[in-house]
Amino acid sequence: MSEQQPNPYTSDPAGQGGQPGTPATPGEGDYRWGPGEASYGYPQPYPAAPAYQPTIGGAGMPTPAYPMAAPAGAGSGFSLGDITVVGDQIMTPSGPMPLRGAMWNATDFSRTEEKIPPHAIVLAIVFFIFCLLGLLFLLMKEKTTTGYVQVTVTSGGRHHSTMIPAAGPHTYQWVMSQLNYARSLSM
Repeated sequence: MSEQQPNPYTSDPAGQGGQPGTPATPGEGDYRWGPGEASYGYPQPYPAAPAYQPTIGGAGMPTPAYPMAAPAGAGSGFSLGDITVVGDQIMTPSGPMPLRGAMWNATDFSRTEEKIPPHAIVLAIVFFIFCLLGLLFLLMKEKTTTGYVQVTVTSGGRHHSTMIPAAGPHTYQWVMSQLNYARSLSM
């Protein structure tokens, strides 16, 4: 039990000679604990400060890597939220994606509520006092649709999602018809 085992983490592979933690020969075993240089998962060094301060808006600002307008000669396309299909590409704020082989999905996060509006309650109370027909005002209903429809597209190793506000109860059917057209173009 009093026997010491060689340390497998020393830079001396034979476990003999030298100071602990120092390599037996120079250039061997330059192991240092910690990440050393910045890598994935560790903080990156701050970029160098610009040598000048721009005085004109946009001066010194990088331009976006994706094209802003449709390519010349491309046919007319369509859009769903901020996803635009033009020619054989899908344009998104995160960059262009190939149309061929794209996966399209939609999820309905909208709801339609039906309730009695406040003015119908007031009219029912007022006309109930004068005649019993005032209760008919309680049959008035008001439908309101709230929420959104989420559209996602995945193509070329990229993924983009957008939300389309629900304007009415038939918004999801309209989005699905547009999505089915996009799916037919993706084949």
